[in-house]
Formats: sequence, C-alpha cells, structure tokens
Amino acid sequence: MDPAHSVVGFTVRHLGLANIRGRFSEVGGRIEIAEQVERSSVHATIAIASLDTGNALRDAHVRSADFLDAERFPTMEFRGSGLSQASENAWVLDGQLSLHGEVRGVRLEVAYQGVGGDPFGGTRAAFKATTTLNRDDFGVSYNQILRAGAVLIGSEVRVELDIEAVQGTTLPELDVDSGESVSAAL
Repeated sequence: MDPAHSVVGFTVRHLGLANIRGRFSEVGGRIEIAEQVERSSVHATIAIASLDTGNALRDAHVRSADFLDAERFPTMEFRGSGLSQASENAWVLDGQLSLHGEVRGVRLEVAYQGVGGDPFGGTRAAFKATTTLNRDDFGVSYNQILRAGAVLIGSEVRVELDIEAVQGTTLPELDVDSGESVSAAL
C-alpha cells in the first residue's frame, strides 16, 4: 500500500445531529493478489496516534484512555483473506480487525477502481472499501447521555478506505531537489 496516496477515513454522529469526520494519516500494509483472485489477502496497520479530526482537543480526547487508548493500543490491524465477487467491479473482503485489544470479524465492501502506470515506471491499482463498525464491539464505549436523552457520540462508525497500491516490494519516492524518482524500501 502506498501510504502517501491512501486514506483511512471515518464518520461518527455527534449529538445525534451532525457527522464528525476524521482520518488516520499513518497507514501501511500489503495486498497480495493471488493468481486465483479469491485467494488474495490483505494485511494493513494503522497508527492510532495519527488520528486527525481537525480539532486538537477532540483528537487528544479520542486518543486517550476514554476512547482508543493510543498509549496501550498504538495500532489497529486488519487481516483479510476471504475475498468474493459481488458484481463486475464489486467485491466483499472478510477479515479480522484488531482494535483496542479486541479482535472481531469485519466485512469490507470493496470496489476495484482500476490499474495503471505511474510517473515512476511502476504499476498501481486503486481500491475503495467501506464498512460500518459498532465501537462498543471493540470496547470503545465512552459516552454521555445528555439532558434531552440524546447520546454525545454515536456507536456506529462508518469507515471509508481509499487505497492505492504499488506493484512490487518498494515504493517510489520523488527526490524533491532533483525532481527524479528514487526508490525506498517499505
């Protein structure tokens, strides 16, 4: 996976009224495309401390022991290997998500976005995946009931992944000074 061109985003309801969006900026992993595509696999790691909702106070609270507890659980991991085709460009990937000390089955709806060359002479493929998680399933249960009876934060978290992958074992990097591509190991 190319971390510079991949996004792991999420949406959660706030006060039962609005959606709060955020992302994790540090994501990495490998996608192994098997000759028989259904036997392909994915292993992704996301740094909890890289959470960004655009509000430093909120981000610190979500990283705290009240929510994701980034100090005790610095990463979340997804391992998927049950790929099945749903339609021409739509797939379902079943896997296991390890988050906050809990491991649960997760089903990603995956759309293949295409494959093509990049400016560095490499080959890239793009995928979009979505799922909805219940944060309570992972022991992330902090909440407050407000006087009006509404909860502060919704339990459902919508996850959207835009993943760009590079064929091979290294990622191309641009040498900013010369404008030429150089290669760096993952």
